[in-house]
Amino acid sequence: MALPRPNARRRLPVIAATASLLAGAFAAPAAAAGPAHPSLRTPEKKAVATGYGGAVASVDADASAAGIEVLRKGGNAADAAVATAAALGVSEPYSGGIGGGGYFVYYDAKTHKVSTIDGRERAPLSATKNLFLEHGKPIAFPDAVTSGLSVGTPGVPATWDAALHSWGSRPLGEVLRPAERLARDGFTVDATFRQQTADNEARFKDFPATAKLFLPGGKLPAVGSTLKNPDLARTYELLGKEGVNALYKGALARDIVQTVRKPPLASGSRRVARPGDLTEKDLSAYSVKRQAPTRVSYRGLDVYGIAPSSGGGTSVGEALNILKKSDLSKLDRADYLHRYIEASRIAFADRNRWVGDPAFEHVPTDGLLSQKFADSRACLIRAGSALKSPLAPGDPMHPSSCASHKRAAPTPYEGENTTHLTVADKWGNVVAYTLTIEQTGGSGMTVPGRGFLLNNELTDFSFTPVTAGVHDPNLPGPGKRPRSSISPTIVMKNGKLDFALGSPGGATIITTVLQTFLNHVDRHMPLGDAIASPRVSQRNAAQTDMEAALWNSSVKRQLESKGQDFKQVPDIGAATGVERMPNGKWLAAAEKTRRGGGSAMVVQEGK
Repeated sequence: MALPRPNARRRLPVIAATASLLAGAFAAPAAAAGPAHPSLRTPEKKAVATGYGGAVASVDADASAAGIEVLRKGGNAADAAVATAAALGVSEPYSGGIGGGGYFVYYDAKTHKVSTIDGRERAPLSATKNLFLEHGKPIAFPDAVTSGLSVGTPGVPATWDAALHSWGSRPLGEVLRPAERLARDGFTVDATFRQQTADNEARFKDFPATAKLFLPGGKLPAVGSTLKNPDLARTYELLGKEGVNALYKGALARDIVQTVRKPPLASGSRRVARPGDLTEKDLSAYSVKRQAPTRVSYRGLDVYGIAPSSGGGTSVGEALNILKKSDLSKLDRADYLHRYIEASRIAFADRNRWVGDPAFEHVPTDGLLSQKFADSRACLIRAGSALKSPLAPGDPMHPSSCASHKRAAPTPYEGENTTHLTVADKWGNVVAYTLTIEQTGGSGMTVPGRGFLLNNELTDFSFTPVTAGVHDPNLPGPGKRPRSSISPTIVMKNGKLDFALGSPGGATIITTVLQTFLNHVDRHMPLGDAIASPRVSQRNAAQTDMEAALWNSSVKRQLESKGQDFKQVPDIGAATGVERMPNGKWLAAAEKTRRGGGSAMVVQEGK
């Protein structure tokens, strides 16, 4: 069950990238929401920016400015990506932060090599397939979310450490400085942040540390007030001085474990917040996973993504393989969308059956990405009629034309409140990085005195097999990573970076990245327009999600005549991307209006 999510994004004041001299200038004795500080200003929020010296695109202006500040001071894409992500942990605390995990994809301009870091959260080493069962039955989803049971070992700090050690040029303390300053000085609350807080008010009140931070004085933060997080500023300062091991060992690790094992409920609370079994050993044993990216070829492009434990790279790749023999550029809009919808439906049917954590499951990644398998699935698509969901999967290990494998595996729910950033530097290095704490507000539990929410990422596991009698690769297990849909994507042409993109949005991430890619490559839309174009999302469900911009259109009626069935949703995803332009110029692109619009910035604007 999803928690309510408002549609509009916040417009937050930005500490200008050039204002580094203000670091530490303002005291922040306690978490508080007061009048916005006069030193904070709101610059124009742009969906598309072009220029030189590097680029940052994220969902939030404060975060993009943090990345630009690091680039302007000589940092590279890896440095700026960590800076941007850390700032998102301040101004987008309900979406990401050091209490969560994510996937980091890096393009090295010197070697023209794409590398990935799997920083997904892991279940406790004691976890079994019965993690969310009581008396043989699954507990209610909301009860699982707001509990210690849902908290996986965070992977974000280890991801930052791995990225900086591999590709960074600045120490962690330096790249955390803009976010540390933002946490100390605060950001301005607007109506959307207030509404997000209101949607979580009941459970936030049950945890004193969360209430103190996000419900100052016991009330919702007022629109226009400044929300400060001095505890997080101190936590960032600690990580900067001692390294990320300070989170995985020592006092901070003990605080995390204490929060999970004894959820710190308010006196008199009636909430049943089940304890988790996370231990200090789980934290100290955590490590990121480095592995080869997924790769498919499409229209002369090499498309790289993240391999399992995420199903993003395999699903986007399989769908592209299915579509590559269709000339999507010559189809009318309805026929184009029909084929995209059907390819998405098929890819999700296969993802749901075959993708899990490869450390525990046999995941046929090569088979899912083979052209032979794609061809055996593409023959299911009919120009004049829609397939019915849930569609049964194929067998990538034994492809057979138009054949299905056993019974369907429907798509389980995934939380949508994730965040994504895309960064490029003046040397041509590029990062696509998606991070998350799962639900809006994660588990609802803030680590007391530390200023960050813990994830509820383990609810991405299947509580029970999604299809009775069929093996489910996404059941919990000891130290296992839950399956994800996160899809940070790097696209190369003639061996060099062409563009990169990604999106938040739970399972809709895959379709958002796929549709944006097809809009740009096959429909020849500029990257900003490809992102802004109205979306539909089919995930092997009876109905396809459709945004309002298409709801009353002739395109919808044409698709319905083919048997497509739709339900209206407020928005799908919130993509960002960067594109290499001629003469060393970069284009950064974010949403124009979706969720209030994103923030695209370059170091030096220029035509």
